[in-house]
Amino acid sequence: MRVNKKYSCLPAEEKGIHIINIRAIEDIGYDQHESTLLNSLSKNPDADCKYGLYFRDGKRKVDYILVYHYKRSSAGRTLARRPQQNDASVRSSRQEQPLPGKGVQLEMGDSEPHMDYHEDDKRFRREEYEGNLVEAGLELERDEDTKIHGIGFVKIHAPWNVLCREAEFLKLKMPTKKMYQINQTHGLLKKINSVIQKITEPIQPKVAEHKPQTVKRLSYPFSREKQHLFDLSDKDSFFDSKTRSTIVYEILKRTTCTKAKYSMGITSLLANGVYSAAYPLHDGDYEGENVEPNDRKLLCEEWASYGVFYKYQPIDLVRKYFGEKIGLYFAWLGVYTQMLIPASIVGIIVFLYGCATVDENIPSMEMCDQRNNITMCPLCDKTCSYWKMSSACATARASHLFDNPATVFFSVFMALWAATFMEHWKRKQMRLNYRWDLTGFEEEEDHPRAEYEAKVLEKSLRKEHKHKEMDKEKLTWKDRFPAYLTNFVGIIFMVGLTFAIVFGVIIYRISTAAALAISSTPSGRSSVRVTVTATAVIINLVVIIILDEVYGCIARWLTQIEVPKTDKNFEERLIFKAFLLKFVNAYTPIFYVAFFKGRFVGRPGDYVYIFHSFRMEECAPGGCLMELCIQLSIIMLGKQLIQNNLFEIGIPKMKKFIRYLKLKRRRSLDHEEHMKKKQRYEVDYNLEPFAGLTPEYMEMIIQFGFVTLFVASFPLAPLFALLNNIIEIRLDAKKFVTELRRPVAVRAKDIGIWYNILRGIGKLAVIINAFVISFTSDFIPRLVYLYMYSENGTMHGFVNHTLSSFNVSDFQAGTAPNDPLDLGYEVQICRYKDYREPPWSENKYDISKDFWAVLAARLAFVIVFQNLVMFMSEFVDWIIPDIPKDISQQIHKEKVLMVEVFMREEQGKLQMLETWKDKDKRKGENCNNHSPRLSRSRSGSLSSCHSYPLDV
Repeated sequence: MRVNKKYSCLPAEEKGIHIINIRAIEDIGYDQHESTLLNSLSKNPDADCKYGLYFRDGKRKVDYILVYHYKRSSAGRTLARRPQQNDASVRSSRQEQPLPGKGVQLEMGDSEPHMDYHEDDKRFRREEYEGNLVEAGLELERDEDTKIHGIGFVKIHAPWNVLCREAEFLKLKMPTKKMYQINQTHGLLKKINSVIQKITEPIQPKVAEHKPQTVKRLSYPFSREKQHLFDLSDKDSFFDSKTRSTIVYEILKRTTCTKAKYSMGITSLLANGVYSAAYPLHDGDYEGENVEPNDRKLLCEEWASYGVFYKYQPIDLVRKYFGEKIGLYFAWLGVYTQMLIPASIVGIIVFLYGCATVDENIPSMEMCDQRNNITMCPLCDKTCSYWKMSSACATARASHLFDNPATVFFSVFMALWAATFMEHWKRKQMRLNYRWDLTGFEEEEDHPRAEYEAKVLEKSLRKEHKHKEMDKEKLTWKDRFPAYLTNFVGIIFMVGLTFAIVFGVIIYRISTAAALAISSTPSGRSSVRVTVTATAVIINLVVIIILDEVYGCIARWLTQIEVPKTDKNFEERLIFKAFLLKFVNAYTPIFYVAFFKGRFVGRPGDYVYIFHSFRMEECAPGGCLMELCIQLSIIMLGKQLIQNNLFEIGIPKMKKFIRYLKLKRRRSLDHEEHMKKKQRYEVDYNLEPFAGLTPEYMEMIIQFGFVTLFVASFPLAPLFALLNNIIEIRLDAKKFVTELRRPVAVRAKDIGIWYNILRGIGKLAVIINAFVISFTSDFIPRLVYLYMYSENGTMHGFVNHTLSSFNVSDFQAGTAPNDPLDLGYEVQICRYKDYREPPWSENKYDISKDFWAVLAARLAFVIVFQNLVMFMSEFVDWIIPDIPKDISQQIHKEKVLMVEVFMREEQGKLQMLETWKDKDKRKGENCNNHSPRLSRSRSGSLSSCHSYPLDV
């Protein structure tokens, strides 16, 4: 068997290949052309290339890295062998080189070798793809002599002409030579700003990008024809590393590999395992001795450190290093955290007001007064006995901390706070757009995803035998209908599963309360309610954390089977599904306590039962608000501490440790190779790949829901959110700088669909808080009693007014307490919380008119509160302009200056053209001054006179 042909990057159709097989491989060789890959010449690390940041020549910067797996050659796997580095040859000419291992093939004769055709297929695709990249103008260099066994790296460099071409295609705004003065404040505002700058100077990061600027360069979309407009004094720094990697990534996405009728860009090649990773490099090390100054090191010191938690974020430097999309996320997180400061202060004041007035609260004093001999009906059948209302004294006093008139004010305040936060963010976003030259930027349609292209190819192949020539196929709703149906059924099933788990926890609470009532001592019976509540909330927390991870995976799978066309469509659909499932998962237990618990209990003698044995649980005499507060606080704090912080710290550390063990196992035993310093791309390969911003946004959006949706029951929620976010910002920063590979910079002018989700939560928060105040708390019943039933205009007698009476002789058979004398005396009338007629009334136990009066007041409050707060929010939205006035003026000034620049350029061209015309006119006059005879005899000089304008 002889390799008698050279490998060339031809389409599969021209080679007669559909799928790589044995016969096809026999006819494939290598064909090297002039600008193909350059192999690394040296095994030892070279300081000139700054340990992988540059090519081996030390001049060309590495803009991007492609990583692939390969298998070392063996006697039985000849075609799968890669060129060894010790062959010491640079493949840069059209010399015919035999495949490594050819001599072995000749010795083997006609015997069939064992080949890995899958690996060969990948290798041929890589060869073609890399050849196409070279044709696109990129320069490549391969390195397989690394410390990571079986891993090869392709270093990519974009030369100047490619950067200029792609910057023009992408319409990148670049700074011109023209500089202008930024409008400064005058008078009193200038003095106030200077005072604020002096006060905040200690909390400003020490980076050049964060200093206030008085001048700004005029930006304009890059054009090769207008290069004279741009400041090209330093071409090496004109395109920064973020922009260079973005340009290379755009080329990688649109460059295709057409083997086997399969058009594959870099996303498809990664999805099919042809390459295992693709990423830009970090700027260098961030710690250690003799580390050269770089943006990554500066970010680590001034941003990704817990010691600078009190400082502002260097957002401009974050944008410069990671791109606009990640910069906007951290800018939004910073604005959200700053806005939590006033909300936390007001929440603390509301809480302290509750603490200060707890001893003056008449209803809780009446409940705690043991002279009020109020005997309550049993909390469960048979095993539970009668109990004194004074035993719930602690719960009643604690409820007042969160159920007082100040919480109504705080709910209104938080609704206006949410509206102000959204408006403040829009204004901040516009400032960033102006500063980052994103005004006028419009997102273009992204390249199709690899899965979408594969699905379209599959559809095309199915129809190929019917139509010889087909238009370009695309997926229709009929193709996606099975996926849509699966999505609908899957989401309904997941929501139903969440409801079922909450229902299971309800059963646990009811059964546990009954069991504790039997076995506990008399002193412990008073704490049964708190014990059951706390354990049930912990169970809910564990279930929520587990289901959060499960629902995240299910949402991704449901989105994948839909096969969205672009990455943007994929991200938006994934966000919608994940948010829906996680919202239901996190808030269903809280919604149950707030709006359903104690609503469908029935009454003594006619209770509502589940499965004919479990009685629906009731709220405490002080209401369900205290239990709602416990539920909300434990779930919120638990999610933040366990899921957001411990998981974010622990899981990446664990993954990094596992990768370290794997690499240590695969590492060569060669001591010299072991001691060799790793290249930059090897170090970055060991980092965790960037998985997108969706998880980061999701945890903050869920937290925003905790802060706004049920804030009437937990005024301290903004404070705990603030403390969490102070840690979260530095934790995320440290993760991006030290734990993750550098993500590709993505241009974006806003936070996308997340803004609409935030607005939706803000609107929903007004409605939910209205219902919490009206139906969950006792605020409305107290007002009704105070203004309709109180004899002396005070709250004395309110507790007695909310309790109905029940004759114990009306218990159903088998439901009366087993020990009716547990309190030491015989009970004939017990009390329960409801508005019903007494047993001595004609319509005993029917709903009383007091119930309808309170219900009407509750509904009226919901309508008034909701409309009033909505109106105030819209008023705040209207009165605060989306675009700051100074930014609007600066944008207008930029347009005027740009027009002036082009007008001057046109005037210069016209003056130059007039100069040429004058010269041409004088030349023609000189020609006319010649004698006719001379002109006829020397026709060449006359013709040359007339040819001058043509040459120009």
